[in-house]
Amino acid sequence: MKFRDRQPEATAELELAPMIDVVFLLLIFFIVSWQFARFEEDMDISVPAAEEKAEEDKAVGEIIVNVTKYGGIVLNGSEVTPEDLLAKLKLIAANYPHQAVILRGHVSTDFQDIIKVLDQVKKAGIINIAFASMKDRPTD
Repeated sequence: MKFRDRQPEATAELELAPMIDVVFLLLIFFIVSWQFARFEEDMDISVPAAEEKAEEDKAVGEIIVNVTKYGGIVLNGSEVTPEDLLAKLKLIAANYPHQAVILRGHVSTDFQDIIKVLDQVKKAGIINIAFASMKDRPTD
């Protein structure tokens, strides 16, 4: 006579709680990394105009650098090349170490053109940079 073994066979069970934890952690990781990747692709930036602007008189010796719609550089009313801008800003920085530079860009200017001007200002050794905007014109 054959007797059966009375001990139940051990079955392999899958634990769901740790697997659900891992799945949620992966989901959170991919959502957060997707958000950062999305922000890196959003480089189509247009320089905005402000609703309010302080009406101030132009200070003596104020350096104003304008970046035109197509990337041209205008330094205090005269058009210059990036090399000329660097040379003039180096001369200004040597004579006036704490000189401020006001940078203005057209609303349709590529942001890369503004970055190029910022690079020239940094190479000249000027760290006091202000960004200006133009007051919105009322629409008729």
